[in-house]
Amino acid sequence: MRQYLLNENNPVISVAHLCKSFGPTVAVDDISFELQTGETFGLLGPNGAGKTTTINMMVGLLPPDSGEVRVNGDHNPTQAATRQQLGNAPQKLSLYEELTAEENLRFFGKTFGLSGKRLKERVAWALEFVELTDRRNDRVKTYSGGMARRLNLACAMVHDPKILLLDEPTVGVDPQSRNAIFESIEKLMAEGRTIIYTTHYMEEAQRLCDRVAIMDHGRILDIDSVPQLIARHGGMSVIEAELTRTPDDRSRLPGQLDGTTLRIETDKPLEMVAELGRSGFEFTRMNIVKADLETVFLNLTGRRLRD
Repeated sequence: MRQYLLNENNPVISVAHLCKSFGPTVAVDDISFELQTGETFGLLGPNGAGKTTTINMMVGLLPPDSGEVRVNGDHNPTQAATRQQLGNAPQKLSLYEELTAEENLRFFGKTFGLSGKRLKERVAWALEFVELTDRRNDRVKTYSGGMARRLNLACAMVHDPKILLLDEPTVGVDPQSRNAIFESIEKLMAEGRTIIYTTHYMEEAQRLCDRVAIMDHGRILDIDSVPQLIARHGGMSVIEAELTRTPDDRSRLPGQLDGTTLRIETDKPLEMVAELGRSGFEFTRMNIVKADLETVFLNLTGRRLRD
């Protein structure tokens, strides 16, 4: 587990009892959490869980019905000075397609007060960071989905914020671009940036996040590190073993037999595999299915993460 600065008395971001409805639809329902300096914090849930609405309130784009967001203590995200500390890469791309990559970055840099030599340096850094220097003069409308996503991240980073809010940053990209985005985010993590990362892909949360909030129907169901969430809600591992033949005495079998497939639930899968090896039963194959965040989400909500 990656280390980050833990200071529970002074969180870099504090979200307290946040609520937001759109007519009769409750999008965010009384959620609270805190982020520490250098932490990568995941909001994991299906589309419609309330993740984007939460992000929009955290950056001051959407007023909450109740509750509050605080950045570095008493600073409200609607204040210009506070927004300067935040970098937001929204799920819906905030790019001007008729402009080039460099022109987009210059525009966003200027909105954060950059000018002159500093603006030029930051634009060059951002282009290099997302590996788009060779396409800097091409209009965004000519970009692939993965390139546009990388530029979206660069625009969030151009003013050098310490806090990043990344809302589904890999949606609609090819595997190569997705991995490039992961590597960029991991570089930012290594620099000690504080990152909020929303996703409905459990493998992304499992790879990147120090802690994860499981979110569904506008509510946070639990928050913890991935190993702790799996330990608390994942249930037991499952061993599936294909027998070469059905034994005469089924009472000796440690699990449920379906045809020639033996299925065993256990919290000690490696010990059980060793025991099966000593049992005298013969197998053509054996597979261990361990609990993951998908299992956690299913056990908490009763439905698949991508439903």
